[in-house]
Parts: sequence; C-alpha cells; structure tokens
Amino acid sequence: MLFRREVLEGIADGRIDRVFRVWAEPPVRAGSTQRTWAGIIVIDSVTAVTPEEITEEDAVRSGFQDRAALLTALSKSTKQGGYHRVMLHLGGPDPRTELARKSDLTDQELADLKADLDAIDARSRRAPWTREVLRLIEAHPGLRALDLAERMDRDKLPFKADVRRLKALGLTESLETGYHLSPRGKALMAYLRSLPK
Repeated sequence: MLFRREVLEGIADGRIDRVFRVWAEPPVRAGSTQRTWAGIIVIDSVTAVTPEEITEEDAVRSGFQDRAALLTALSKSTKQGGYHRVMLHLGGPDPRTELARKSDLTDQELADLKADLDAIDARSRRAPWTREVLRLIEAHPGLRALDLAERMDRDKLPFKADVRRLKALGLTESLETGYHLSPRGKALMAYLRSLPK
C-alpha cells in the first residue's frame, strides 16, 4: 500500500486510524505490517464496504474534511473493484531507522559492515556495485532514483532494489525525492576511505 506523506504524518500522531482503497482483491490482510518512513504500520482489519456504510467519522479519521470529499476521492480511483476500509495503527519505529541513526560504530561493527558489502558483491551476477552506489548517493543526495540509475547505465527498478538492500543494512535513507547516506552510512564510508589501498 502506498501512503501520502500527510497520511503517514496523521497515522504517526494518531489523527488517522483508517484508510480507504478501491480493490478487486485486497493485497493486505489483518495482522500484516508495512515499513514506512514514519514507522511500522500495522493492519488491524480490512473490510469491504458500500458507499452508504462510509460515515462522517470514517472520513475525518482517514484525513478527509468530510464524507463527501472522501467519496469524491474514491470515485476518482482508476482501479477496478469495491471500496475497502483498512483499520490500522502505528506499531512502532522501523528498526532500520534506529539502525541508520547509529553512527558511533566500533571497529568490529565497521569491519562486519564491510564484510556484508563484500558478500553482496561476491553474490552479484554483475560487477561489484555496493560501494559505487554508496558513493553515488553520497555525492548526489536527493537526486531522483532514475537520474542516479542513468549515471550507472542501469534501469531504475533494479537500481532501486539495490538501494533497498543497502537501506536494510541501515546505510541509506529515502528522502521525498531520492536518497542520502544515513549517519551509519557516512561512518562506513569514512571507514572505507581510511583503509589502505
């Protein structure tokens, strides 16, 4: 599920506890979770509803001014299917965010991170790429993924998948547009530059 920034902000501060979607078949179910920059979103329930079952409270608690505004937004969906009410809440911070914020790393932690990059590169079917992607993001924070991918002569979607692998290690963070190195990523890059050639 995709969430607009203002919706995630509302979920984070407790103003929003439900969203509505048009789906032929819901891609999420009760108990599933989703990582976002605001934290881990927990899906509490997914219920098919008719327009008549959508209330004023539903509209307000999903971030709309009123029921009419919510119904108008749903009617403009390009997707086929019925209306679904998704009840949700913020389950806590994304562990990757906490990991990314840690920059005071021991020599062993830095060596372990280097070994993680070496292992990813060794398994790659193409040339080693981890350090090149990190250097590119470091040099161009906030640059669109498409532009970054083009600088490496790569397609956007596989490039984004690679960045997600680095994000899982806590080395990069997503911005409104593009990425930047996390404090952990910056510490690792400084460590790699300090190593003998």
